[in-house]
Amino acid sequence: MDPIFVVVLVIGAIILLSIFFYYVPFLLWIQAKAAGVNISLVQLFLMRLRKVPPPIIANAMINAHKAGLKSITRNELEAHYLAGGNVMRVVNALISAAKANMELSFQMATAIDLAGRDVLQAVQMSVNPKVIDTPAIAAVAKNGIQLLVRARITVRANIKQLVGGAGEETVIARVGEGIITSIGMAETHKEVLEFPDNISKVVLKKGLDAGTAYEILSIDIADIDIGKNIGAVLQMDQAQADKNIAQAKAEERRAMAVALEQEMKAKAQEARAKVIEAEAEVPKAMAEAFRSGNLGIMDYYKMKNIQADTDMRDSIAKPTISSSKSQKD
Repeated sequence: MDPIFVVVLVIGAIILLSIFFYYVPFLLWIQAKAAGVNISLVQLFLMRLRKVPPPIIANAMINAHKAGLKSITRNELEAHYLAGGNVMRVVNALISAAKANMELSFQMATAIDLAGRDVLQAVQMSVNPKVIDTPAIAAVAKNGIQLLVRARITVRANIKQLVGGAGEETVIARVGEGIITSIGMAETHKEVLEFPDNISKVVLKKGLDAGTAYEILSIDIADIDIGKNIGAVLQMDQAQADKNIAQAKAEERRAMAVALEQEMKAKAQEARAKVIEAEAEVPKAMAEAFRSGNLGIMDYYKMKNIQADTDMRDSIAKPTISSSKSQKD
């Protein structure tokens, strides 16, 4: 027999056996039978055709059977896998819940898993509560002193609220809101520093875990630091704002006064220009009066005498600069 033919025959046999054992997982069937799980080779073969990995379903059934969860069926596990769920995580969560005497049905576990939450972690958190550390929460007492508070929230997973319930962010936000409200009700910051447990009591009474996936067991104040004097800062800011407003109004009044002064000067200059213009017309009018005979030479001298007499009286009525200086001396 040709050696090449033998090699090709061996390779072909290996390929055929690989394909056969891939679609008909004989060893997995033996493992399941040894564990007491009732599953046939035909069912394992059909899983391959439905694009369901037989090892995942078979191992999940073996773990459930060994833990005493015999109510879980192969069809339920296949349906959950095809729906995009994590079969092994659901089975492990059911086993943990059964060991902890918790009521958790297969339908609830699969719903939690399909909702995107870690059902196994939720079961473990129901047994061992989790501590959530909040960031520094700034709150101001009535006397204007700011306090920076850090709290520790001990929560336990609420299995019934995991589907549709709010997460850790909502719990932290609600606790922060409660702390701010509690400190805001205090008359002074010293009162908060003296009785920090009052914050926990006020916050716990509000029922902050309603509608969340957790049950708040306790809220403990881990640290309180004194921050800024917000009241004084606000008063200083208000005083500065009032000062700026007053300066702006004063500047506005000054600008209006300057504008009015400029306007009055312009009007005075305009009036002086009109007077000068009118005075320039007087000689012309007098010349015209002489030519027309309306004004005689005696009338002209009489008018000049009256003008001189008026100027003399004005000079007598008004004190001169030299006389005013002598009076001051």
